[in-house]
Amino acid sequence: MPSMLPTKGNLIAAKHSRALARNGYELMDRKRNILIRELMGMMDTAKELQEQIDTVFTEAYAALQEANIRLGICDRIAEAVEVDNSLELRYRSVMGVELPHIPGQSPAPRPEYGLGETCSELDNCYLKFHRVKALTRRLAEVETSIYRLADSIRKTQKRANALENIVIPNLDETVRFITEALEEKEREEFARLKVIKRVTTGKGPAAG
Repeated sequence: MPSMLPTKGNLIAAKHSRALARNGYELMDRKRNILIRELMGMMDTAKELQEQIDTVFTEAYAALQEANIRLGICDRIAEAVEVDNSLELRYRSVMGVELPHIPGQSPAPRPEYGLGETCSELDNCYLKFHRVKALTRRLAEVETSIYRLADSIRKTQKRANALENIVIPNLDETVRFITEALEEKEREEFARLKVIKRVTTGKGPAAG
């Protein structure tokens, strides 16, 4: 049974809270649907990127094997390639969820090793791994976004369920309880006034 006293002020407050809760549920439901659509689109993108990475990785390691056969182990040559510090992480907001965004693209491939003592197999290997790096960069952005969207959807669903199954029903019960109590009070008051009127107009039972 609701703990609020059955007063008109509490009835107004309960109805206001119920309206806010219903509005909040509608907003949560809308947010959840938008985030789910965003998530589904990114999952398709992630699947495509993963398939591309698998293919290019296979090609890149095959190219590396060919370069190793021609030149011997290429790890010393790889040390000549500078570290790519071009990544710039930004964020975009989707219904309040901050999703990572890496603008631009990786720098164009530019072999930094000497060409005189290398071979075309090494060049092919370099280009393949450059492609792997670009795809990995994009996949990291998408997979992190998927994780954040999934986490936000879970939290939004939990809040929506609480509003729908707990908060709103409790407020409905409170409004119903107060309304019925006030109506009963009005009926009692009306009956009391009728008795008083009957007595004051001399229509009541005669005094003994």
